[in-house]
Amino acid sequence: MALPVPNLDDRRFQDLVDDAKRLVQQKCPEWTDHNVSDPGVTLIETFAWMTDQVLYRLNRVPDRNYVKFLELIGVRLFPPTAARAPITFWLAGPQPAAVHIRPGTQVATLRTEADEAIAFTTVGDLAIIPASLNRLASTHAGEREVSDHTDALEAKTAFYCFDKVPKPDDMLLVGLSEAVPSCAVTLRFKCDIEGVGVDPENPPLIWEAWDGYGWSPCEVDRDGTGGLNRDGDLVLHVPKSHTVSVIDQQRAGWLRGRVLKPEPDQPTYSASPTIKGLTAFTIGGTAEAVNAELIENELLGVSEGVPGQRFGLKHRPVVPG
Repeated sequence: MALPVPNLDDRRFQDLVDDAKRLVQQKCPEWTDHNVSDPGVTLIETFAWMTDQVLYRLNRVPDRNYVKFLELIGVRLFPPTAARAPITFWLAGPQPAAVHIRPGTQVATLRTEADEAIAFTTVGDLAIIPASLNRLASTHAGEREVSDHTDALEAKTAFYCFDKVPKPDDMLLVGLSEAVPSCAVTLRFKCDIEGVGVDPENPPLIWEAWDGYGWSPCEVDRDGTGGLNRDGDLVLHVPKSHTVSVIDQQRAGWLRGRVLKPEPDQPTYSASPTIKGLTAFTIGGTAEAVNAELIENELLGVSEGVPGQRFGLKHRPVVPG
């Protein structure tokens, strides 16, 4: 990509002529004829035209010059690098044991008549860890007391997940049987339509995961509950820093849904959602991948037994490291 071209001098021919005429009035007030027929004005316009050409060329300094100028002050451009992207692997359903995605696993877009396939290769190990619901609790804003709803859930008794009139920082705490770093987790809710007042497509609610030091936000892949207002699946991408912790003397991989202060013109809850049932399971995982292919056992050529021979790689460029 070319460097952005700054406009080093935006004056044009007429600007230069007008500046020169203003200087004439200051330095030589007895020169009163500024019409184009005056020989002096002809010289001014001639030099203005020449200066305009110099300014045009100055603004056309090639990228190589800019790079050298930057190097003089110790700034160097980043070298070309392969694109990186998160790749999510989805499971057909919950698995009884962990599924491991090894480094070097390759995925690619579909090849078409118009476009070549774009290949990505995973750069780290991904463990898709099975998990289930272990505990369910809630807290109200400004209070330290934790209300445990696990027994009510097992008895299939409906309960409010927030205060009767939800306030910012009311929380629903979901304890998983295991920490699930870099995994996609499905929370399958059974809810009554009682959390009225919100926009189902934009509820004032954020989902977070405990990382050992604080709460990190989870990316919501899809929310079929409309802000905990109907039966449906909530699919979360849990950050890779997720870890087990103890809340209210219960050890689990904790997630939480927290009520946010609404944005201007954003509707908020006028009553708490009611939960009748909840199950949880791991449905996928996300690994970092690089836009490159792993080439193994490539034959470089045949040596002639003399020093200084060079062999070229068939696949270039090579990703550092």
